[in-house]
Amino acid sequence: MATYLVTGVAGFIAARTTQLLLDAGHTVIGVDNLNDYYDVRLKQHRLAQLTSRPNFTFARLDIEQLAALEPLFAQHQFAAVLNLAARAGVRYSMENPFVYLTTNATGTLNLLELMRRHGVKKHVLASSSSLYAGQKMPFTEDLPVNTPVSPYAASKKAAEVMAYSYHHLYRIDSTVVRYFTVYGPASRPDMAQLRFVKWIDEGKPIELFGDGTQARDFTYVDDIARGTIAALRPLGYEIINLGGGRNPLALTTIIEKLEVLLGKKAVFNRQPFHVADLKETWADISKAERLLGWKPRTGIDEGLQLSVDWYRANRSWLKDLKF
Repeated sequence: MATYLVTGVAGFIAARTTQLLLDAGHTVIGVDNLNDYYDVRLKQHRLAQLTSRPNFTFARLDIEQLAALEPLFAQHQFAAVLNLAARAGVRYSMENPFVYLTTNATGTLNLLELMRRHGVKKHVLASSSSLYAGQKMPFTEDLPVNTPVSPYAASKKAAEVMAYSYHHLYRIDSTVVRYFTVYGPASRPDMAQLRFVKWIDEGKPIELFGDGTQARDFTYVDDIARGTIAALRPLGYEIINLGGGRNPLALTTIIEKLEVLLGKKAVFNRQPFHVADLKETWADISKAERLLGWKPRTGIDEGLQLSVDWYRANRSWLKDLKF
């Protein structure tokens, strides 16, 4: 069994990835700064599922602070670093671009430099389908992604190329996993799925940008977590899509499915289509299947049912969550 460092461990994807690592018998050292980009109670809820586990240790640290991270690398011999910490959200990155660069780019650099110093040879980096703006679908990993349309996407591109530099210079084995529209229980409140569920259930208008025909390659969180762990195998330097791999689904289709599950009709507060949004995403996942033996298992209907079930089980405190 191995010891792994997981950054952003109180986040949506990182928490689930950590649970699967712990279930497999590994030891996880998890770090997170518990920032207030969204309601911290949701992060604390995820973290509570981990802190009772004997093979899990939590440290409240910021990956932007290299000196604070150094003792962790001196104390533990990590088999790998899973860098899942990130400032996420396309629209907010336009309001505060500086923190996106310091967390997503400088934070990644700090981890890579500590890996170099302490001889940690495997790195998994969470990246985003947002890099594919303007490219032909389905998106393949060899497409040029040199025209990011948001500071968020630009900061993720910076992290990817820094990982390549450290692979080239110091032979750090680095796998970049580009996530496509992840959804599921305990997702972020700024993501469409949880917002839509809450607003439909409470009879509040859904804030819908554009006409709702924009489509996404929705991917259930457990599938993403499995793919992230599969990426721990030695590959050199690779960029790999983790997505639903099916025809993209329009937001209006997701809303219709949630209406059925909740037994309520949605009302809308329509907003103009946002300039930094992608009209459509669709992942080619053949590389993930070839290199990782990975493909998604959870269909959209099952995934949405599990998401609604979690919402109902936690509705008593979710009703006060800031959205």
